[in-house]
This record gives sequence, structure tokens and C-alpha cells, in this order.
Amino acid sequence: MDKKEYSASAVKVSFWFQEFRKVIQLLANGNSLDEIKAMNLNENIFSAVTPQRAKQIFNVVAGRMATLPSDIYNIFLTSDLATQKLIALIAAMAYDELFFEFVYEVVREKMFMGNDELTDSDFRVFFKGKQEQDAKVAGWTDATFERLKRCYKKMLYEAGIINKDVGIRKIIPPIVDPVLQTWAESHKMSRYIKAFSGEK
Repeated sequence: MDKKEYSASAVKVSFWFQEFRKVIQLLANGNSLDEIKAMNLNENIFSAVTPQRAKQIFNVVAGRMATLPSDIYNIFLTSDLATQKLIALIAAMAYDELFFEFVYEVVREKMFMGNDELTDSDFRVFFKGKQEQDAKVAGWTDATFERLKRCYKKMLYEAGIINKDVGIRKIIPPIVDPVLQTWAESHKMSRYIKAFSGEK
């Protein structure tokens, strides 16, 4: 698998779970992404505050959807809310390499070691390491890293992986549905399950 370039685009995005679910429902009903794109422009199906924001939401959600094989639609639609959020998290990680690596290298490692605390220091150490490894990341500002930290926290909270405490966040290992586990294994996507479940 080719390694994707790191991106700081997450500073402008959110977990967008409701929007993700709407797109899956429309795709499962036979609509194409092009048709959903037109619906978004004409009907503001995501209730975005501006046309520009509507386009941004669609582009990110469509990009996340493109990382998933289409047989996930039925699994998503027949799963409970917690599993649906994990599927949305898998798509977000598959779409954003840096976010995936944070979850895999920091959150997963803490779960594996029995440490349930996620601190601001964990973010600083992770980002510093990436700055040393990647020239592109080395050029980002402190403000960019601060915004990425806030975004990562928000997405992990909305996915149910951490709580909403101020300061130190508690990591909450999810219960992974065996159907989702099997699906991930069959599509060589197990690394995403390992990232948020603490598996080695």
C-alpha cells in the first residue's frame, strides 16, 4: 500500500457523522456520488450555512466514502449507532493518513499498554516526531498543530473513543462488532480496527 501524503486539511473539517450517514443511505438507495453532489448544491441536503461549506462537506464525505468498498453500506445500515460511528471513523482515518497514524501510534499504543489517558503532551510528542520525519509537516505552524489537536480530539470524542473531559481525556476502548471485524479482514483494512481497539 502506497503511503499517502500528510495533510493539515483536518483543521477545516469535522467528523460529520450525520452527513456521512445520509450519503450512505443515498448511495444504498441507488444514487451516484454525482447525483448526491447535485442534490447537495440544489437542495442543501446537509443544511450547511453557506454553499461553500456545503461543497466542502460533500468533498470530504465523498472522499471518505471513496476509501470504503461498497459492501459496507448494508453493514452500516443494519448496525447499531456505535458501530456506525466506528465505520465513519475508519473512513476518516483511511482518508487522512496523519489522523490514522495518530490513532494507530498513540491511541492504540496506550490501549495496548493499559493506559487510558490521552494528554496534550501526547499530541506534542506525536507532532514533533512527524516534523522530524517529514519536511512538509516541519513547515507547519504551531497554530496549525493546535487546530489539528482540537480536530482530532473532537473526531475521537464523536466516534466514542475518548470522553469529553477538559485536559486529560479518558480513552474508551470500543466493542467491535464481529461482522465489522470480519469485513475489515476480508478487505485488508484490519489496521483501522487495530488503531481504535488497541490490538497489536
